[in-house]
Amino acid sequence: MNNSYFISKFHHSSKLPTMEDEEEESPTELNTINGLSGFALISPDKISVKYSGVGLHGHDVGVVQANKAAPCKRLAYYFEMYVKDAGVKGQVAIGFTTDTFRIARHPGWELNTCGYHGEDGLIYLGKRQGEPFGPTYSTGDTVGGGINYDSQEFFFTVNGTLVGTVSKYIKGPLFPTVAVHSQNEEVTVNFGQEKFAFDFKGYEESEMNKQQIAIEKISIPPNMSHKLVKDYLLHYGYEETLHAFDLATNSTIPPIPIARENGAQDTLYALHERKIIRQLIGKGEIDAALAKLRDCYPQLVQNNKSEVCFLLHCQKFIELVRIGALEEAVKYGRLELAKFVGLTAFQDIVEDCFGLLVYERPQESNVGYFLDESQREVVADALTGCCLELRLLNDGQGEAFSLSRLLMNNSCKRTKRTC
Repeated sequence: MNNSYFISKFHHSSKLPTMEDEEEESPTELNTINGLSGFALISPDKISVKYSGVGLHGHDVGVVQANKAAPCKRLAYYFEMYVKDAGVKGQVAIGFTTDTFRIARHPGWELNTCGYHGEDGLIYLGKRQGEPFGPTYSTGDTVGGGINYDSQEFFFTVNGTLVGTVSKYIKGPLFPTVAVHSQNEEVTVNFGQEKFAFDFKGYEESEMNKQQIAIEKISIPPNMSHKLVKDYLLHYGYEETLHAFDLATNSTIPPIPIARENGAQDTLYALHERKIIRQLIGKGEIDAALAKLRDCYPQLVQNNKSEVCFLLHCQKFIELVRIGALEEAVKYGRLELAKFVGLTAFQDIVEDCFGLLVYERPQESNVGYFLDESQREVVADALTGCCLELRLLNDGQGEAFSLSRLLMNNSCKRTKRTC
């Protein structure tokens, strides 16, 4: 976790979620607008495509992408194609392509594409030479193509049966794609508007069970949850909670020693001072928090264009707007925030902060989330977090907290071996 994480969180964490944030758009029909080849005749309902060429060359394929990329914020995605007519040669295909795909070529023939072809049952992965994969398919068959984002694999089905998987070597958004390439060939796509021939829900459940089994096989060292909670409270300056946690667990959990870091004066990393800074920020007393930082941690604020200073100045500006001191906010913005104008990492936030001045009721505006008190928590986390403190106070050196490293260290101690 680095400082840019807090900059991003400051800008986005308090925005109310929208339907667009919660649900990705999914393909619903064939694309009749962009990149349509001249050899594909799409039905009025945009779910069927028929070949309209003569099929003499490798560049006269009737190929069509879906109108949207496959959604990726999920375990897997899947669609199907019904072969209504395999035509003269049965050169139908199903697969995935990118937005740079050259229309009029079979999916799988071009770099960054994948295609399972009906004529020969081969899988094509970015080149004209296919690899043995599954059965051929023809008129009356239903063929499916999917992406397993967990295993990073493409998978294909025929008539409801899983045929096989191949590595998902392509990065970026991928579009479901179908192709026809000989006279009278016609296929119909199903993006979920009808029941699939393949039990996709059952497939997802099976894959989730595999994940659960893998998680359950992970060996968690004794007292690890106690150590993780304690580290979190320590890193973010929750002094009273840490003491209460220690008292509550002292009688049941064996004590876990906390190693000293880089010659720090005590093992709590000046926890009390960080608690005070967190409290000041939580109450909106930014000037007092700045003064405390200059006194206890001058390295954090010595660069007046650092991420830490930026967050503090933004929050000070926001606090002035919160209490209605708009004239003072304008002066403060010109003095402190103006120095960040033109710096790419900060530009959007600066503009949104100044946008608070435009509205009569800024808390009801599209930038009103800045006035939510949770924004103070983001600033407090940035200043009191162990990662930020150790890296800045030690000239950028020192590792961030790492769960995997902690697990490895405990494993080594238990087995008394060298790692």
